Amino acid sequence: MRLLYRPLSLLISVLGGLLAGTLFKRIWRGVTGDDEAPEATSPEHSTREVLLAALLQGAIFGVVKAGVDRAGAKGFRKLTGEHLDKKD
Repeated sequence: MRLLYRPLSLLISVLGGLLAGTLFKRIWRGVTGDDEAPEATSPEHSTREVLLAALLQGAIFGVVKAGVDRAGAKGFRKLTGEHLDKKD
């Protein structure tokens, strides 16, 4: 059963990444009015803007990843009765 979890987990992680990216873009647009966050090398943006964008993006990705991983582990446990953290 654990072998089946790995490819499913990978797919869920990719979808979680897409969700996090979409969520970040919406929040960034709502906060700044800009459609795109500044690139780290962008001369048009201040260091403060670049670092704030990176901080917000990292926080969103971290929360979404933890939520997706947690939901996947709980779903796997519910379907199979196995805990992913157990070592065989």
